[in-house]
Amino acid sequence: MSGSGTSTRTSRLADASYPTASVTRPSALRRVRVADALVGYLFVSPLCVLVLGLVAYPLGNAVWISLTDKYVGYAPRFVGLANYAALARDPIFHKVVWNSAVFTLASVAVKVVLGMLMALALQRALVARSFLRAVLLVPWVIPTVITALTWHWMFNALWGLINVTLQGVGLQREPIAWLGQPATAMAAVITANVWRGFPFFGVSLLAGMQTIPRDLYEAAAVDGASPAQRFWHITLPGLRLVLLVTTLISLIFTLNDFNIVYVLTRGGPGTATHVLATYTYEIGFQALRWGKAVAVSMFLMPVIAVMIVIVTRYLTREE
Repeated sequence: MSGSGTSTRTSRLADASYPTASVTRPSALRRVRVADALVGYLFVSPLCVLVLGLVAYPLGNAVWISLTDKYVGYAPRFVGLANYAALARDPIFHKVVWNSAVFTLASVAVKVVLGMLMALALQRALVARSFLRAVLLVPWVIPTVITALTWHWMFNALWGLINVTLQGVGLQREPIAWLGQPATAMAAVITANVWRGFPFFGVSLLAGMQTIPRDLYEAAAVDGASPAQRFWHITLPGLRLVLLVTTLISLIFTLNDFNIVYVLTRGGPGTATHVLATYTYEIGFQALRWGKAVAVSMFLMPVIAVMIVIVTRYLTREE
């Protein structure tokens, strides 16, 4: 009996030791994980402080100014959403939003087409491909102000290269004021923006084409696929990610473009080419109404955020 009791007590003690070990081991793992997390937060904290200082504070300050009637030289007075309500009733602001949409979408659409043609031409080039790539990059690397001034001279109604050329070949009799007429001013601004931006698409798409395996094209050619079929079923699917990312970046930069529009037309004639960037400048630095100007600029933030969310969800769904 005593042996049986001793063995029973021993087994109970042994059984009692298991919960202690099972509790101690996870606790130790949790302590290690917490320590690792603290070290990670410690290393990330300088970046967080930098982001808060360079992004969060300016953004918060901009939101605050947009809620005031801030004039240069006067103390701001809180007015709530009055600036946004005034913009909602402002027909000029409605025209500016429409102009921004036309300018951005038309410019990016043409840049996509020209960039694709440039990439296809460079992909098929057998001689001097590097030289041609460097030459075609010139519009993109030239400073924007120089590009705008060059196009301003080319569109000049009296001695501009475009009018002189068209009259020289007999396509027009009288010079056209390209930048002085609402019907042609927006087209002129879009042309200058496209000329500067399409090499970015061309180089990006060319880099994407060079990652597509050549075996796919060879197999498709053996199966009798035409060049158009190879483009639609091999090239375009292979460029989907590059095309979407490049288009998103171009949309954001074109929507915020100020230099080309301001140098060429200053938003004129009238409000024919006024976009959000030039309208913000006019209100903030000419009328000195910083509260309303910041409210106009804040309109860009949700638009850009929506574009990013849409493209990100599309990419995630495709993957």
